[in-house]
Amino acid sequence: MSESINSYLNKSFMRLARRSERVDRARLVDTFVNVGPLLTLVSSDDHQIIYGRRGTGKTHILNYLSDVRSREGDIAIYVDLSNIGSSGGIYSDPTLPLSERATRLLVDMLLAVHSALYELFVDNAERYDLSRTGPLLDQFAETITEVRVVGGTSTREEVASRDIRAKSETAAFTASPDSLGLRIEDSASITQERGRSGSITREGREVHHVHFGAARRAWERMIEFIRPNKIWINLDEWSSVPIELQPYLADLVRRSIFPVRNVTVKIAAIEQRSAFSIPQERGTYVGIEVGADAAADVNLDDFMVFDNDSRRARSFYRSLLYKHVQSTDVYQSSGINVGSEYDFLRTAFTQVNTFDELVRASEGVPRDAINIVIQAAQYAGDNSITIENVRHAAHVWYQRDKETAVRSNEHATNLLHWIVNEVIGGRRARAFLLRADIKDPLIESLFDSRVIHILKRNISTHDDPGVRYNVYKLDYGCYVDLMSTTRGPIGLLLLDEVDQSGVAKYIDVPPDDYRAIRRAILSVDDFYAQQR
Repeated sequence: MSESINSYLNKSFMRLARRSERVDRARLVDTFVNVGPLLTLVSSDDHQIIYGRRGTGKTHILNYLSDVRSREGDIAIYVDLSNIGSSGGIYSDPTLPLSERATRLLVDMLLAVHSALYELFVDNAERYDLSRTGPLLDQFAETITEVRVVGGTSTREEVASRDIRAKSETAAFTASPDSLGLRIEDSASITQERGRSGSITREGREVHHVHFGAARRAWERMIEFIRPNKIWINLDEWSSVPIELQPYLADLVRRSIFPVRNVTVKIAAIEQRSAFSIPQERGTYVGIEVGADAAADVNLDDFMVFDNDSRRARSFYRSLLYKHVQSTDVYQSSGINVGSEYDFLRTAFTQVNTFDELVRASEGVPRDAINIVIQAAQYAGDNSITIENVRHAAHVWYQRDKETAVRSNEHATNLLHWIVNEVIGGRRARAFLLRADIKDPLIESLFDSRVIHILKRNISTHDDPGVRYNVYKLDYGCYVDLMSTTRGPIGLLLLDEVDQSGVAKYIDVPPDDYRAIRRAILSVDDFYAQQR
């Protein structure tokens, strides 16, 4: 019977959805797991940017937030920016001005909002009077789909003239007994005709135009109609927008939506792939000023790292896997019932340490945890998942997904190898410190690729309190193959202290007092010096 349960559980693991955007809203809601104050933070009425690397759950939280607000009576609109528009290539067309490309993107985004509002009003006709909402939606559509022709004007003028000349002569001879006479008559005429004609030709191109004032008035009329409820616009996949367009799109969103009361905008973005503003002279800017126009107090990268808070990380991943397995068709059709989350863990894994190893290997990224457990379940077959299964799966996932992404950038690859040699090879540690005030594109690239992770931000040392550091941790996949050898890391951070026998001391939990960590500080300048 035990083997049968494990067989079903492992098959259920292998049927887990790897990406949230491929799962329907109901299943996303059923499998959502709140962590700490996350839901409270994103439920504020403030415009907000939610940061997180790929796989940290941005899509999941926005869909769950949309469901929560809808159940409260508000209108929640979820927009995937990677899927809007009928001709996405136009956004990347370098022959078009940035302002025009951004305007078309805004129009497509607002049309997606219009479509969502239309479906909502039609589906809830008993609540929203279509005779009133229909004209409001028509007016809103008109304000965001206006097209103008702009360009130069040319004038053509033609002048024509014609002269007509006529001449005649007559002569008469007379004779009589008394006299002789000769009379000659000469006449001439000139007729001149002149004509003028002209035309004006206008040449240009069609340009989309959004009248912010009219759009805002249309918003306000809709808000008055649905009051006291609110409208929530949740924009996902912001970083899929070409980065040169992002500040302009942000500026248009700020001008067209932010000023409307009772409309809240949430934006999910990858910090290293986002540009929300362009500074200009005299303190002005184009875009959204992060922290002022929109809060940025939620970063999913900080929530679920095992070394930061092992208890919270265990609780989150235990509920995550349990809910996801229960939602699969394999589990639902099997007829098995593992009872509670704890019974589920005891059955699916050989021991608690095995589950802890999975949590540690995920490095705070739910998508990584799901991919690793899918692979581990294949190795386990009809048995409970072992530590060896988890480590093998983590190593394969690291090579297949993360290392491949880093390898596309030769300089980032060299930096990663240098860090691994310095931190693991030279110090036998898993983590290191870098100055927070130094922004290095290669470090950001490694962080974005999820091969290094931030444990703590802006910490200071006892010796130099004015300098701030970020604590980074190497990904589990960087050293998992060394864990059973003498070259594996001994602890999280290497301290300056030694024990009575002269052996270096290590810590496994990021401390609040960073007094003796000078040996853990890494200088990227040393790497660049070696590259010269």
